[in-house]
Amino acid sequence: MNVDGKPTRTIWLAEDGWSVEIIDQTRLPFAFVTVRLTSPTEAAAAIRTMQVRGAPLIGATAAYGLCLAVRADAGDDAIAAACRELLATRPTAVNLSWALDDLSSVLANTPRERRIAAAYRRAAEICDDDVATCRAIGGHGLPLIEAIARERGGNGPVNVLTHCNAGW
Repeated sequence: MNVDGKPTRTIWLAEDGWSVEIIDQTRLPFAFVTVRLTSPTEAAAAIRTMQVRGAPLIGATAAYGLCLAVRADAGDDAIAAACRELLATRPTAVNLSWALDDLSSVLANTPRERRIAAAYRRAAEICDDDVATCRAIGGHGLPLIEAIARERGGNGPVNVLTHCNAGW
């Protein structure tokens, strides 16, 4: 999505190369506010309080939350604890558990000294998948909205009620 002409994602790696920034979706549409996440606890809070919304984005946030945990302690016990903390935020969210399981399996097969890089690499892939998913949803929805507009003679707005994954 573009914000003031600048391409913007809903979640991204901050300039420091390790912390994560999100758009605080609880503030939309009245304010555009970003939040920096520096720990798995902050990532968990962002999921629990719905600062991030939509199944793929919840999964992406969980993946980066696990990265933040691995950065602090790449041991198996710390990874398991972070997964429990993140999963407890929305235990029925399919993408949340999927992302944690996926990233955990990557880390289980990675030597401890390479886990940080592996975690961030896989989290970035999950985020790229989120962008592709949202783009595809928009691509599928656009012809439907255009058809409704044509049926109405192109006069007036087409009202759309969105639910999750709707992007900007």
